[in-house]
Amino acid sequence: MPYKHKRIIMNAVYSILGRSFVYIAFIVLLSSCSADLSLQHETQLTGESLQAVQYSMVFIIHGDGDYVYHDTTGNEYNADEVTVEKAKAIAMQNPHAEVFIIHQKPKRHFLFIFPLKDGEFYYYRNGQLIVNESYWRDQEQSSFKNEFEYYRRFRADSKNEMVNIFLYFGHEIPELGGMGYDASYPERAFTVHNLANWMKDLTGVSSRFDIIVLSTCYGGTPYTIGTLGTFSQYIIASPENLHLSYFDLTLLERLELSLNYDDVQTFTKRFAQQAFERLTDEIQTAVSIVVYDVDQVKDYHQSIYKNYENTLRAIRGDSRFYPAAAEHCDCRDIPDFDLPSISAGVDVLYRPARFGKAKNKQYHSGWECWRNIE
Repeated sequence: MPYKHKRIIMNAVYSILGRSFVYIAFIVLLSSCSADLSLQHETQLTGESLQAVQYSMVFIIHGDGDYVYHDTTGNEYNADEVTVEKAKAIAMQNPHAEVFIIHQKPKRHFLFIFPLKDGEFYYYRNGQLIVNESYWRDQEQSSFKNEFEYYRRFRADSKNEMVNIFLYFGHEIPELGGMGYDASYPERAFTVHNLANWMKDLTGVSSRFDIIVLSTCYGGTPYTIGTLGTFSQYIIASPENLHLSYFDLTLLERLELSLNYDDVQTFTKRFAQQAFERLTDEIQTAVSIVVYDVDQVKDYHQSIYKNYENTLRAIRGDSRFYPAAAEHCDCRDIPDFDLPSISAGVDVLYRPARFGKAKNKQYHSGWECWRNIE
Protein backbone atom coordinates (compact mmCIF):
# COMPACT_ATOMS: atom_id res chain seq x y z
CA MET A 1 0.00 0.00 0.00
CA PRO A 2 2.69 2.64 0.82
CA TYR A 3 4.38 1.99 -2.54
CA LYS A 4 1.10 2.22 -4.43
CA HIS A 5 0.19 5.41 -2.60
CA LYS A 6 3.59 6.95 -3.40
CA ARG A 7 3.22 6.02 -7.06
CA ILE A 8 -0.20 7.70 -7.22
CA ILE A 9 1.25 10.90 -5.74
CA MET A 10 4.21 10.94 -8.13
CA ASN A 11 1.93 10.39 -11.10
CA ALA A 12 -0.16 13.34 -9.98
CA VAL A 13 2.96 15.52 -9.64
CA TYR A 14 4.20 14.54 -13.11
CA SER A 15 0.76 15.23 -14.52
CA ILE A 16 0.70 18.71 -12.99
CA LEU A 17 4.24 19.44 -14.22
CA GLY A 18 3.34 18.18 -17.68
CA ARG A 19 0.24 20.38 -17.87
CA SER A 20 2.26 23.34 -16.58
CA PHE A 21 4.88 22.78 -19.26
CA VAL A 22 2.24 22.61 -21.97
CA TYR A 23 0.55 25.72 -20.60
CA ILE A 24 3.81 27.71 -20.52
CA ALA A 25 4.73 26.53 -23.98
CA PHE A 26 1.29 27.51 -25.25
CA ILE A 27 1.63 30.99 -23.77
CA VAL A 28 5.07 31.43 -25.34
CA LEU A 29 3.85 30.28 -28.72
CA LEU A 30 0.75 32.45 -28.46
CA SER A 31 2.80 35.52 -27.62
CA SER A 32 5.27 34.86 -30.44
CA CYS A 33 2.50 34.39 -32.98
CA SER A 34 0.13 37.04 -31.69
CA ALA A 35 -1.12 39.90 -33.81
CA ASP A 36 0.74 43.19 -33.81
CA LEU A 37 -0.39 45.04 -30.71
CA SER A 38 1.31 48.34 -31.52
CA LEU A 39 -1.82 49.66 -33.23
CA GLN A 40 -3.33 50.33 -29.83
CA HIS A 41 -0.58 52.85 -29.15
CA GLU A 42 -1.24 54.94 -32.24
CA THR A 43 -4.13 56.67 -30.53
CA GLN A 44 -1.62 58.11 -28.07
CA LEU A 45 0.00 60.04 -30.92
CA THR A 46 -3.06 62.17 -31.58
CA GLY A 47 -3.53 63.60 -28.11
CA GLU A 48 -3.53 67.34 -27.56
CA SER A 49 -0.80 66.95 -24.94
CA LEU A 50 1.78 66.07 -27.60
CA GLN A 51 4.14 68.89 -28.48
CA ALA A 52 5.60 69.65 -31.88
CA VAL A 53 8.60 67.50 -32.76
CA GLN A 54 11.77 69.43 -33.59
CA TYR A 55 14.27 66.56 -33.52
CA SER A 56 14.15 62.98 -34.74
CA MET A 57 16.71 60.34 -33.75
CA VAL A 58 16.98 56.77 -35.03
CA PHE A 59 19.18 54.40 -33.00
CA ILE A 60 20.14 51.07 -34.61
CA ILE A 61 21.91 48.95 -31.99
CA HIS A 62 23.33 45.66 -33.25
CA GLY A 63 23.65 43.10 -30.49
CA ASP A 64 23.85 39.83 -32.42
CA GLY A 65 27.55 39.28 -31.84
CA ASP A 66 30.26 39.46 -29.19
CA TYR A 67 29.84 42.81 -27.44
CA VAL A 68 31.14 41.90 -23.99
CA TYR A 69 33.69 44.28 -22.47
CA HIS A 70 35.15 44.97 -19.02
CA ASP A 71 35.72 48.26 -17.23
CA THR A 72 38.90 49.15 -15.34
CA THR A 73 37.66 47.36 -12.21
CA GLY A 74 36.87 44.13 -14.07
CA ASN A 75 33.08 44.47 -14.23
CA GLU A 76 31.55 42.80 -17.29
CA TYR A 77 29.06 44.54 -19.56
CA ASN A 78 27.24 43.88 -22.82
CA ALA A 79 27.97 47.00 -24.82
CA ASP A 80 24.76 46.80 -26.86
CA GLU A 81 22.60 46.64 -23.73
CA VAL A 82 24.50 49.56 -22.19
CA THR A 83 23.89 51.58 -25.37
CA VAL A 84 20.17 50.74 -25.33
CA GLU A 85 19.90 52.13 -21.80
CA LYS A 86 21.76 55.28 -22.84
CA ALA A 87 19.44 55.75 -25.81
CA LYS A 88 16.37 55.33 -23.60
CA ALA A 89 17.72 57.92 -21.15
CA ILE A 90 18.35 60.35 -24.04
CA ALA A 91 14.81 59.76 -25.32
CA MET A 92 13.32 60.65 -21.94
CA GLN A 93 15.41 63.83 -21.69
CA ASN A 94 14.24 65.29 -25.01
CA PRO A 95 10.74 66.77 -24.66
CA HIS A 96 10.79 68.10 -28.24
CA ALA A 97 12.00 64.95 -29.96
CA GLU A 98 10.89 61.61 -31.28
CA VAL A 99 13.28 58.72 -30.77
CA PHE A 100 13.30 55.31 -32.47
CA ILE A 101 15.39 52.62 -30.76
CA ILE A 102 15.89 49.33 -32.60
CA HIS A 103 17.80 46.62 -30.75
CA GLN A 104 18.84 43.61 -32.84
CA LYS A 105 19.33 40.66 -30.49
CA PRO A 106 20.80 37.15 -30.83
CA LYS A 107 18.50 34.29 -31.73
CA ARG A 108 17.24 32.63 -28.53
CA HIS A 109 14.92 29.77 -27.55
CA PHE A 110 12.64 29.17 -24.61
CA LEU A 111 13.37 25.78 -23.01
CA PHE A 112 15.77 25.17 -25.92
CA ILE A 113 12.79 24.51 -28.19
CA PHE A 114 10.56 27.51 -28.79
CA PRO A 115 12.11 30.46 -30.69
CA LEU A 116 11.84 33.90 -29.10
CA LYS A 117 11.58 37.18 -30.95
CA ASP A 118 15.02 38.57 -31.70
CA GLY A 119 14.33 42.28 -32.04
CA GLU A 120 13.03 44.95 -29.69
CA PHE A 121 11.54 48.28 -30.69
CA TYR A 122 11.03 51.44 -28.63
CA TYR A 123 9.36 54.64 -29.72
CA TYR A 124 9.52 57.77 -27.54
CA ARG A 125 7.87 61.07 -28.23
CA ASN A 126 8.09 64.24 -26.11
CA GLY A 127 10.07 62.28 -23.56
CA GLN A 128 7.37 59.63 -23.13
CA LEU A 129 7.50 55.96 -24.09
CA ILE A 130 4.73 55.32 -26.60
CA VAL A 131 5.62 51.83 -27.85
CA ASN A 132 7.84 49.03 -26.61
CA GLU A 133 7.47 45.60 -28.16
CA SER A 134 9.44 42.63 -29.36
CA TYR A 135 9.38 41.63 -33.01
CA TRP A 136 10.83 39.13 -35.46
CA ARG A 137 13.85 40.30 -37.38
CA ASP A 138 13.82 39.53 -41.09
CA GLN A 139 14.71 35.86 -41.33
CA GLU A 140 15.79 35.88 -44.97
CA GLN A 141 18.00 38.88 -45.66
CA SER A 142 19.18 42.16 -44.14
CA SER A 143 16.38 44.23 -45.61
CA PHE A 144 15.15 45.86 -42.37
CA LYS A 145 11.61 45.28 -43.62
CA ASN A 146 10.04 45.03 -40.18
CA GLU A 147 12.06 47.91 -38.77
CA PHE A 148 11.03 50.12 -41.66
CA GLU A 149 7.37 49.37 -41.00
CA TYR A 150 7.78 50.66 -37.44
CA TYR A 151 9.44 53.81 -38.73
CA ARG A 152 6.78 54.43 -41.34
CA ARG A 153 3.94 53.88 -38.89
CA PHE A 154 5.11 56.09 -36.05
CA ARG A 155 7.10 58.77 -37.86
CA ALA A 156 5.90 62.22 -36.77
CA ASP A 157 4.05 64.10 -39.49
CA SER A 158 5.54 67.50 -38.74
CA LYS A 159 5.04 70.52 -40.95
CA ASN A 160 8.08 72.15 -39.40
CA GLU A 161 11.64 71.33 -40.36
CA MET A 162 13.27 68.81 -38.05
CA VAL A 163 16.87 67.92 -37.33
CA ASN A 164 17.22 64.26 -38.29
CA ILE A 165 19.98 62.14 -36.73
CA PHE A 166 20.75 58.51 -37.56
CA LEU A 167 23.01 56.50 -35.23
CA TYR A 168 24.36 52.99 -35.87
CA PHE A 169 26.17 51.01 -33.16
CA GLY A 170 27.90 47.74 -33.94
CA HIS A 171 30.95 46.00 -35.34
CA GLU A 172 32.74 47.16 -38.47
CA ILE A 173 30.23 47.02 -41.34
CA PRO A 174 31.74 45.00 -44.22
CA GLU A 175 32.08 46.73 -47.56
CA LEU A 176 31.84 43.49 -49.54
CA GLY A 177 30.89 39.93 -48.66
CA GLY A 178 29.39 40.45 -45.22
CA MET A 179 28.71 36.82 -44.35
CA GLY A 180 28.55 36.09 -40.63
CA TYR A 181 27.89 39.65 -39.42
CA ASP A 182 24.89 38.31 -37.49
CA ALA A 183 26.13 35.54 -35.22
CA SER A 184 22.67 33.93 -35.26
CA TYR A 185 22.49 33.92 -39.06
CA PRO A 186 26.02 33.06 -40.28
CA GLU A 187 24.87 32.49 -43.86
CA ARG A 188 23.18 35.87 -44.11
CA ALA A 189 25.16 38.81 -45.47
CA PHE A 190 25.16 42.34 -44.14
CA THR A 191 27.17 45.10 -45.83
CA VAL A 192 27.32 48.86 -46.17
CA HIS A 193 25.17 48.42 -49.26
CA ASN A 194 22.43 46.71 -47.20
CA LEU A 195 22.43 49.56 -44.71
CA ALA A 196 22.32 52.12 -47.52
CA ASN A 197 19.27 50.44 -49.04
CA TRP A 198 17.41 50.79 -45.76
CA MET A 199 18.45 54.41 -45.36
CA LYS A 200 17.12 55.04 -48.84
CA ASP A 201 13.73 53.83 -47.63
CA LEU A 202 13.91 56.00 -44.52
CA THR A 203 14.83 59.18 -46.34
CA GLY A 204 12.05 58.49 -48.81
CA VAL A 205 9.64 58.80 -45.88
CA SER A 206 11.28 61.86 -44.33
CA SER A 207 14.21 63.63 -45.94
CA ARG A 208 17.98 63.55 -46.02
CA PHE A 209 19.46 63.05 -42.56
CA ASP A 210 21.39 65.97 -41.14
CA ILE A 211 23.85 63.74 -39.27
CA ILE A 212 24.86 60.09 -39.45
CA VAL A 213 26.86 58.73 -36.50
CA LEU A 214 28.71 55.46 -37.15
CA SER A 215 29.87 54.04 -33.83
CA THR A 216 31.78 51.21 -35.48
CA CYS A 217 35.35 50.29 -36.24
CA TYR A 218 36.77 51.52 -39.56
CA GLY A 219 33.74 53.54 -40.64
CA GLY A 220 35.81 56.22 -42.35
CA THR A 221 36.57 54.48 -45.65
CA PRO A 222 35.97 56.01 -49.09
CA TYR A 223 33.39 53.33 -49.90
CA THR A 224 31.44 53.70 -46.65
CA ILE A 225 31.40 57.50 -46.64
CA GLY A 226 30.62 57.67 -50.35
CA THR A 227 27.77 55.15 -50.10
CA LEU A 228 26.11 56.54 -46.98
CA GLY A 229 26.89 60.15 -47.85
CA THR A 230 24.01 60.11 -50.31
CA PHE A 231 21.66 60.18 -47.33
CA SER A 232 23.23 62.74 -45.01
CA GLN A 233 24.84 66.15 -44.79
CA TYR A 234 27.47 65.17 -42.21
CA ILE A 235 28.90 61.83 -41.08
CA ILE A 236 30.76 61.25 -37.82
CA ALA A 237 32.88 58.10 -37.94
CA SER A 238 36.21 56.61 -36.95
CA PRO A 239 38.69 55.49 -39.62
CA GLU A 240 40.49 53.50 -36.90
CA ASN A 241 39.54 50.81 -34.42
CA LEU A 242 36.65 51.91 -32.18
CA HIS A 243 34.86 50.01 -29.43
CA LEU A 244 31.09 50.16 -29.55
CA SER A 245 30.73 51.65 -26.09
CA TYR A 246 33.13 54.52 -26.55
CA PHE A 247 31.15 57.18 -28.45
CA ASP A 248 30.03 59.64 -25.81
CA LEU A 249 26.35 60.57 -26.30
CA THR A 250 25.99 63.31 -23.69
CA LEU A 251 25.39 66.08 -26.25
CA LEU A 252 22.24 64.29 -27.41
CA GLU A 253 20.58 65.07 -24.09
CA ARG A 254 18.28 68.12 -24.26
CA LEU A 255 18.91 68.89 -27.91
CA GLU A 256 16.96 72.12 -27.68
CA LEU A 257 19.79 73.42 -25.50
CA SER A 258 22.79 71.95 -27.36
CA LEU A 259 21.69 72.16 -30.98
CA ASN A 260 20.21 74.87 -33.14
CA TYR A 261 19.00 73.87 -36.58
CA ASP A 262 21.12 76.59 -38.24
CA ASP A 263 24.27 75.28 -36.56
CA VAL A 264 24.36 71.56 -37.30
CA GLN A 265 27.98 71.68 -38.45
CA THR A 266 29.18 73.15 -35.16
CA PHE A 267 27.18 70.55 -33.25
CA THR A 268 28.78 67.67 -35.16
CA LYS A 269 32.23 69.00 -34.36
CA ARG A 270 31.39 69.40 -30.67
CA PHE A 271 29.95 65.88 -30.60
CA ALA A 272 33.14 64.48 -32.17
CA GLN A 273 35.33 66.50 -29.80
CA GLN A 274 33.51 65.22 -26.73
CA ALA A 275 33.70 61.62 -27.92
CA PHE A 276 37.40 62.10 -28.68
CA GLU A 277 38.12 63.49 -25.22
CA ARG A 278 36.44 60.55 -23.54
CA LEU A 279 38.39 58.07 -25.65
CA THR A 280 41.75 59.69 -25.00
CA ASP A 281 41.03 59.66 -21.26
CA GLU A 282 40.11 55.98 -21.15
CA ILE A 283 42.16 53.99 -23.65
CA GLN A 284 45.81 53.67 -24.68
CA THR A 285 45.33 52.64 -28.31
CA ALA A 286 45.08 55.07 -31.23
CA VAL A 287 42.06 57.37 -31.25
CA SER A 288 40.64 58.90 -34.41
CA ILE A 289 37.24 60.52 -34.92
CA VAL A 290 36.39 62.44 -38.07
CA VAL A 291 33.56 64.70 -39.19
CA TYR A 292 32.97 64.33 -42.93
CA ASP A 293 31.25 67.18 -44.75
CA VAL A 294 29.66 65.08 -47.47
CA ASP A 295 29.43 67.83 -50.07
CA GLN A 296 33.05 68.89 -49.60
CA VAL A 297 34.57 65.40 -49.74
CA LYS A 298 32.95 64.58 -53.10
CA ASP A 299 35.94 65.71 -55.19
CA TYR A 300 38.34 63.43 -53.33
CA HIS A 301 35.90 60.56 -53.32
CA GLN A 302 35.25 60.78 -57.04
CA SER A 303 38.99 60.95 -57.75
CA ILE A 304 39.88 57.73 -55.95
CA TYR A 305 36.65 55.72 -55.89
CA LYS A 306 37.28 53.40 -58.86
CA ASN A 307 40.85 52.74 -57.77
CA TYR A 308 39.72 52.04 -54.21
CA GLU A 309 36.95 49.67 -55.30
CA ASN A 310 39.33 47.76 -57.61
CA THR A 311 41.82 47.40 -54.77
CA LEU A 312 39.08 46.22 -52.43
CA ARG A 313 37.88 43.55 -54.85
CA ALA A 314 41.40 42.41 -55.69
CA ILE A 315 42.27 41.91 -52.04
CA ARG A 316 39.05 40.13 -51.16
CA GLY A 317 38.89 37.99 -54.28
CA ASP A 318 36.17 35.35 -54.19
CA SER A 319 36.34 34.90 -50.43
CA ARG A 320 33.33 35.70 -48.26
CA PHE A 321 35.69 37.28 -45.76
CA TYR A 322 38.68 39.57 -45.97
CA PRO A 323 41.86 37.45 -46.02
CA ALA A 324 44.38 37.58 -43.20
CA ALA A 325 46.90 39.06 -45.64
CA ALA A 326 44.88 42.29 -45.92
CA GLU A 327 45.01 45.10 -43.39
CA HIS A 328 43.64 48.57 -42.87
CA CYS A 329 45.91 51.56 -43.30
CA ASP A 330 45.78 55.34 -43.61
CA CYS A 331 44.92 56.16 -47.23
CA ARG A 332 47.80 58.65 -47.17
CA ASP A 333 50.20 55.71 -46.89
CA ILE A 334 49.23 54.59 -50.41
CA PRO A 335 50.56 56.91 -53.16
CA ASP A 336 47.54 56.45 -55.45
CA PHE A 337 45.25 57.78 -52.71
CA ASP A 338 47.47 60.57 -51.37
CA LEU A 339 46.01 63.37 -53.46
CA PRO A 340 45.93 67.14 -52.72
CA SER A 341 42.17 66.94 -52.09
CA ILE A 342 42.52 64.31 -49.35
CA SER A 343 42.07 66.91 -46.58
CA ALA A 344 39.07 68.72 -48.05
CA GLY A 345 35.90 68.40 -45.99
CA VAL A 346 37.37 66.32 -43.18
CA ASP A 347 37.78 67.57 -39.62
CA VAL A 348 40.19 65.05 -38.04
CA LEU A 349 40.73 64.43 -34.34
CA TYR A 350 43.65 62.05 -33.86
CA ARG A 351 45.92 60.81 -31.09
CA PRO A 352 48.50 58.06 -31.72
CA ALA A 353 48.66 54.91 -29.64
CA ARG A 354 50.60 55.11 -26.39
CA PHE A 355 52.65 52.03 -27.27
CA GLY A 356 53.84 49.96 -30.22
CA LYS A 357 55.08 51.04 -33.63
CA ALA A 358 51.94 53.15 -34.20
CA LYS A 359 52.94 55.55 -31.42
CA ASN A 360 55.21 57.37 -33.87
CA LYS A 361 52.37 58.12 -36.29
CA GLN A 362 51.40 61.68 -35.37
CA TYR A 363 48.81 62.42 -38.06
CA HIS A 364 45.95 60.71 -39.86
CA SER A 365 44.34 61.79 -43.12
CA GLY A 366 40.86 60.86 -41.87
CA TRP A 367 40.49 58.20 -44.59
CA GLU A 368 41.08 54.48 -44.13
CA CYS A 369 42.08 52.15 -46.98
CA TRP A 370 43.08 48.52 -47.50
CA ARG A 371 46.42 47.11 -48.50
CA ASN A 372 47.82 43.66 -49.08
CA ILE A 373 50.59 42.88 -46.61
CA GLU A 374 52.01 39.88 -48.45
